[in-house]
Amino acid sequence: MAKKIHVPTRMCASCRDKYPQGNLQRLQCLESSLILYSGRGRSFYLCKNCLVDEKKVLKALMRQCRSGDKEKFTNRLKEIITDDRES
Repeated sequence: MAKKIHVPTRMCASCRDKYPQGNLQRLQCLESSLILYSGRGRSFYLCKNCLVDEKKVLKALMRQCRSGDKEKFTNRLKEIITDDRES
């Protein structure tokens, strides 16, 4: 009998849809700055579809980080997306 493989699912902080964990980008806010997940602390996930819709993502980021500058978040998110696509 074949063993069933468990695929963890997580929810996108922006659209609130559930996806397999590998299809999401894991981020965290640390000292009012947006960074890739460092392995410690609270984090959240964003799906690739929502990363394209800047306005919707900014609303989710402001909710998750509870503070910060929208322009700073926008610039940092663009850096993260660009770095992720190049990798």
